[in-house]
Amino acid sequence: MSRIQGLFERLRAARQVALVPFVTAGDPTPEVTLPLMHRMVAAGADLIELGVPFSDPIADGPVIQRATERALAQGVRLYDVLDMVRRFRENDVHTPVVLMGYLNPIEIMGNETFANLAADAGVDGALVVDVPPEESQDLIKALRARELDLVYLLAPTSDAERIERIGAVASGFVYYVSVKGVTGAGNLDVQAVATKLAQIRARIDLPVGVGFGIKDGADAARVAGVADAVIVGSAIVQRMEDLANSPDLIPDRIGAFIAELRTAIDGAEVFDATWS
Repeated sequence: MSRIQGLFERLRAARQVALVPFVTAGDPTPEVTLPLMHRMVAAGADLIELGVPFSDPIADGPVIQRATERALAQGVRLYDVLDMVRRFRENDVHTPVVLMGYLNPIEIMGNETFANLAADAGVDGALVVDVPPEESQDLIKALRARELDLVYLLAPTSDAERIERIGAVASGFVYYVSVKGVTGAGNLDVQAVATKLAQIRARIDLPVGVGFGIKDGADAARVAGVADAVIVGSAIVQRMEDLANSPDLIPDRIGAFIAELRTAIDGAEVFDATWS
């Protein structure tokens, strides 16, 4: 059983919802990332989504784009991100880590090399934004050979056929984008999210995480009422940007925000998941 599957099995048995923070590796400095990862886990994060800096982050809004630019300016590349996970695993062998990024750095490295290095570093899966299921067979093959999950995005515009196509290849969990647009955009309509999640669950037997548009504890609690995981990115990265000139403060300040989200999620009436 993978770390991701094991996590969701445990949370489901305890009727709890996963908290999944996103941060860009190397933002605002490479030295911040490792202590920040550990601090987020201590504050209540269940799974970490770690962004791989890339020069053309087409799915990301201005906040995360700027985080990527800061990390790239520090020289952070895919190899460096893998090394951060490797060092994280020296003290944490339980918390799943999913890399979020784009295909180009993986293609340069090579699918099999990426899968081997990622697995050896302790990565649990990847969310490759610009690889649709029709074009991901080589990547799927390489990742599955090392028992790594490939997480896919679903959107408000995903129809039944698309949902089923993604369900046929996805593993670990699926990530539902709760608003139309890039990260940080739009207002959260939880009723619309609930309606779409019912359609997704009828066709995909995996946990469903919800992200985009979750700005605070109140949003997180509302999403926890319908989702298996609450994914928070831009709200965290914006706080990190505000502290970019005081990076030593970031782990504790972000840890405090994670703790607020955790308290809000745990206080919500959670959805009774139907996946098995």
